[in-house]
Amino acid sequence: MKPGLPTAMERPHFIGIGGAGMSGIAKILAQRGAHVAGSDSRGDSETAEALRAHGVTVHGGHAAENLAADSTCVVVSSAIRADNPELARAAELGIPVVHRSDALAALMDGLRPIAVAGTHGKTTTTSMLAVSLSALGLDPSYAIGGDLDAPGSNAHHGEGDIFVAEADESDRTFHKYTPQVAIILNAELDHHANYASIEEIYESFETFVGKVVPGGTLVVAHGQEGAAEIARRVAGKEGLTVVTYGEEEGADVRITKITPRGLTSEVTVVLDGRMLTFTVSVPGRHYAHNAVAALAAGVALGIPAHNLASALGKYTGVKRRLQLKGEAAGVQVIDSYAHHPTEMTADLEAIRGAAGDARILVVFQPHLFSRTQELGKEMGQSLALADASLVLDIYPAREDPIPGVTSELIIAAARSAGADVTAEYDKAAVADAIAGMAKPGDLVLTMGAGDVTDLGPAILARLSS
Repeated sequence: MKPGLPTAMERPHFIGIGGAGMSGIAKILAQRGAHVAGSDSRGDSETAEALRAHGVTVHGGHAAENLAADSTCVVVSSAIRADNPELARAAELGIPVVHRSDALAALMDGLRPIAVAGTHGKTTTTSMLAVSLSALGLDPSYAIGGDLDAPGSNAHHGEGDIFVAEADESDRTFHKYTPQVAIILNAELDHHANYASIEEIYESFETFVGKVVPGGTLVVAHGQEGAAEIARRVAGKEGLTVVTYGEEEGADVRITKITPRGLTSEVTVVLDGRMLTFTVSVPGRHYAHNAVAALAAGVALGIPAHNLASALGKYTGVKRRLQLKGEAAGVQVIDSYAHHPTEMTADLEAIRGAAGDARILVVFQPHLFSRTQELGKEMGQSLALADASLVLDIYPAREDPIPGVTSELIIAAARSAGADVTAEYDKAAVADAIAGMAKPGDLVLTMGAGDVTDLGPAILARLSS
């Protein structure tokens, strides 16, 4: 086996192996020589097939018999319910249960980890680092919450000594990691089932920073209120270097100019008194900031800034982050993972800046009842940035319904903000509805963290017909 494979993970079984975070860890373990198996509700997905290509056994559906008696551990995420039959079988067999975050922490052991945290932008920033470090021949290991360019490209076991990973704050599991470099892109109230207040969010991020190894570095956004608050709280911490980035005066890595160029941007920064200009191959100010965070993190590991700036131009996007799905009848269809109001606003502003006079039509699927309950008004206000929107039913993911919480909360707020919004609760009717609205030159965004992404091909097919 390749070095770095924990003994307990020689024959792991993953419950929900098709998830973005779970599939990445499973792939890395398989690449390190483990005999990996798992189950997922969609055994025929592209992700499942990509895992099978690495020798992973993937069962469709959940059943006690999926779990082999000689499994050395069962890996779960916070989304796995206690009544899962495979989890019950593990208890009967005495097989230890390992949380996804503990498995990822074990894989990072002995390497130089960069942990990317923040309410928004983690996947993009982690991807930028993975692509640029790979372009420089450093062959990093990485675990990303989205695919780069093909199913299964969300993770890699590299021969280099750098490991880049998303640090998920949603359930506080990012407290398990001990990075050499930590990035905090932003900190806002989200994940309302686990955090009751913004103060709890700040405390959680502060704990995360406390896990940075002595002599390590925190890269933090200078102009974002939540990130700046955390920087203030950890200022003066012994053994921690804090590097700030942003457009404001006083940032250690100062962004002096962001020039939109269609669906790309040209970014100029001043770092250690030297000016650097490089291209970011996705539109929008927030993506430019993500790239500068990646630049600062790489420099903290000793990578020459000019080399890394050039390599960042190799990044061409990640699936579901303003991903162009295709064009038909003169209409472009773009997929956006945005599901928090800040993300929605940022992506809509980015597309507006790149679209010129084109109309922007949005198909929005709210994600989680708890998020809709707390932020539905702000989601509706974000949709006012589009020319017209269709709003779908709430995608529940791991949650049970909350009485009185429906998409109507968002629709009412959107209309109050002057938005042109229509409820469409039959997903099968969306393609026809968009085809009836769209004109040549329009841009259509499928937006949300759920299965709204699946509507892109159907919309393109309907437009073509």
